[in-house]
Amino acid sequence: MKKARKNEYQNRFIRCCLAFIIGSVLMISCNRNLSKYEVVPDWAKDAIWYQIFPERFRNGDYSNNPTIETLEGTWPYDKQTEWQITPWTADWYKLQPWEEKNGRGFYYNAQLRRYGGDLQGIIDKLDYLKELGVNAIYLTPIFESASLHKYGATMYHHIDNNFGPDPKGDIEIWNSETPDEPSTWRWTSADRLFLKLINEVHNRDMKIIIDGVFNHVGIPFWAFQDVKKKGRQSKYQGWFIINSFDKPSTPEDEFKYQGWYGIPDLPEISENEKGLVFGIREHIHDIVKRWMDPDNDGNPSDGIDGWRLDVADMVNNEFWRDFRRWVKEINPDAYLTGEVWWEDFQNNKMFDASPWLQGDIFDAVMNYKFGDAMLKAFIDRKTHFLPSELDALLSEVRKYPKESQYVLQNIISSHDTERFASMLLNPDRCIDHGGNLSYNKDFNVQKPTKEERNVQKTILMFQFTYLGTPYIYYGDEVGMWGADDPDNRKPMIWSDLKYENETHHPFGLKRQKDTVEVNKDLFRFYQSVIKLRKDHESLRRGKYKTVYIDDMKYIFAFERWTKDEKILVVFNISDSSQNIQPEKYLFPDPKKWELIFGNSRTLGKIPAKSGRVYKKR
Repeated sequence: MKKARKNEYQNRFIRCCLAFIIGSVLMISCNRNLSKYEVVPDWAKDAIWYQIFPERFRNGDYSNNPTIETLEGTWPYDKQTEWQITPWTADWYKLQPWEEKNGRGFYYNAQLRRYGGDLQGIIDKLDYLKELGVNAIYLTPIFESASLHKYGATMYHHIDNNFGPDPKGDIEIWNSETPDEPSTWRWTSADRLFLKLINEVHNRDMKIIIDGVFNHVGIPFWAFQDVKKKGRQSKYQGWFIINSFDKPSTPEDEFKYQGWYGIPDLPEISENEKGLVFGIREHIHDIVKRWMDPDNDGNPSDGIDGWRLDVADMVNNEFWRDFRRWVKEINPDAYLTGEVWWEDFQNNKMFDASPWLQGDIFDAVMNYKFGDAMLKAFIDRKTHFLPSELDALLSEVRKYPKESQYVLQNIISSHDTERFASMLLNPDRCIDHGGNLSYNKDFNVQKPTKEERNVQKTILMFQFTYLGTPYIYYGDEVGMWGADDPDNRKPMIWSDLKYENETHHPFGLKRQKDTVEVNKDLFRFYQSVIKLRKDHESLRRGKYKTVYIDDMKYIFAFERWTKDEKILVVFNISDSSQNIQPEKYLFPDPKKWELIFGNSRTLGKIPAKSGRVYKKR
């Protein structure tokens, strides 16, 4: 009996050992398989991001300009009888003759305006971006869409035909295809020009990512139109959230559906507990493969380098997990960043993005918390934000997984906020609040002064030395200003164009005359902070530590370091100059520190709203 029991224990022990060994092998194997999905792209740590809004960046081909017919399918839905391309260099708020004739105000007509920006314009200005120092480009949506912003897609498998050289020919190609059968898809002229853009970007040792808008589509989206036409007989009806179908027996149109945030322009895609519903989920998988490996040869070098995912917190994370796997299977070095922003807009509460940064969803998020911190610390005059409060706000993000912290997109402004320069003139609020004239008529639309530009430069010093990757919204580097949408989407300012002065106001209020031209001094400053970051590895890949906070003098200092380099960055966020020389913790031996960036060669007083960067000798 004892012998049998002993044998039983021995057998159990052997089985347990075997199970442990097999389990360990499987675990190691699983970890190996997961590693290529979990890894944060190394190149993204060195990124200097530049966001382009294609319709407003550069008109490189006047032959493909939008026409009055291309306005159909987006807001406003009134049929236009008179319309023209808006001159690139016109005074922004001044109504054009055709706009005056329709009797509607600026905010109605702003959505009808088209300026003709296209892919050729981006290609033509890649060397400009290279000169600036940019090495990573993010394009807002470029897929076919009737809207100026392209966030309401007509299809995902083709680039907007007015971004390419042959709009009419592209339409003929669309009509020859079956949208849900990839085997029928062909390459349009706009598609091929985009592939050329990718190649030109890569030839300059730059990266390019595009916007993936997979929470909603536009009304003209091919599958949605099929549902609208066929009702319950459409095989795509499950792709959308349909509240009621039209009854052919009645004169009324009972077709009702759910739009993003209730906006009828943007029909919302249906989800279940596993993410996007069957059908459109597979369609999006095909879209990923099309743009990440266009020739389908297993080499992703001819495809995009990643995705920015729109309103990512509104899409089921199970879908994003699948999406990450699809992307990383094609290109393990691809970069995924999500728009994870407002948890509670009314109460100014942003999401803790940690759940999206655990290695199974995104590599990074658009770090709007950084921009809000900069606004509160350097611009807000009402609350007198303390250095300790600045550190507390930034430390919320320093709790994210370490590798993700290095590749977060540290945003100050974007197409969804007021312009960086206009934040300087409109303090005492949170980012993205009260920044639009349509609900805040007191918003200051003037051009910033030299003093305000100096504050902008100080914030840039912080952005380019802090943990994470700097993010530039097109035109900020040449001094563009403007309120939130639509004013943040003015045509780019170029040195080879002559612009009208800005003298108009959308509500007829008086304003000073502002010249519109490239701010060469600001452009050179952008170049200098970009060079600073590129020249010092510790600013891109080094560790971070807040080393000094003085709430009495409003001094904030941090260190960035690698084994071979140590950088000290000191800021005075107050409205008066401060003496930091007595601070023995900062400079126990001043001779060991070299000033490498800032406004003075001495260690004495730091002027108001300014900063300095030191390197240990």
